[in-house]
Amino acid sequence: MIHTDRVIVVEGKYDKIKLKGLVDGVIVCTDGFRIYKDKEMQSMLRTLAKKQGLAVLTDSDTAGFKIRGFLRSICGKDNIIDIYIPDLYGKEKRKPHPSKEGKLGVEGIPEDILAQSLTKAGVGVCKVEQPTDPIEKMDLFELGLSGLPDSASRRKKLMVKLGLPEHLTTNALVTVLGALMSRSELIELCEELFENKGDLPEIL
Repeated sequence: MIHTDRVIVVEGKYDKIKLKGLVDGVIVCTDGFRIYKDKEMQSMLRTLAKKQGLAVLTDSDTAGFKIRGFLRSICGKDNIIDIYIPDLYGKEKRKPHPSKEGKLGVEGIPEDILAQSLTKAGVGVCKVEQPTDPIEKMDLFELGLSGLPDSASRRKKLMVKLGLPEHLTTNALVTVLGALMSRSELIELCEELFENKGDLPEIL
């Protein structure tokens, strides 16, 4: 697998699924052109761009290049590197028809070619060092960030501290926090933020 500390941005969920088997790192979907209207997603990507840097991997069609341009405009070109896939023509197996331009998208590109594209862009290293304490969904519950009457206010306080949009879903929050810090760092931050420290369980 290829490890990268940059956040890889793709267009759709099937692109993300394809990369999951190839890349050890955080992968975020724009949901195509939805990124143009989704202010929370834009805010999240700006935060990740400043902290981790983004690696943008879109389809090689006109739509893909428009999304690349938009991401540069909101996140700053200095925080982004581009990963380009070659123009390969054909049809993805799950689709009844080829795309408008007839080109294969990220999900249809063979893994060896995707790996070459990542390497050419300077993304990743061959040796993967697995995180010793990754953040998981259950950690949010144990820290009072979900599942409790005051969880919403706790999450909001955390979001403000980190410069994140307050209405992120729980799954999105886990993804972003995992890119920004380790589990132990999150626990330490929560202890600093919340006055009622006695409510935090002993989870270390």
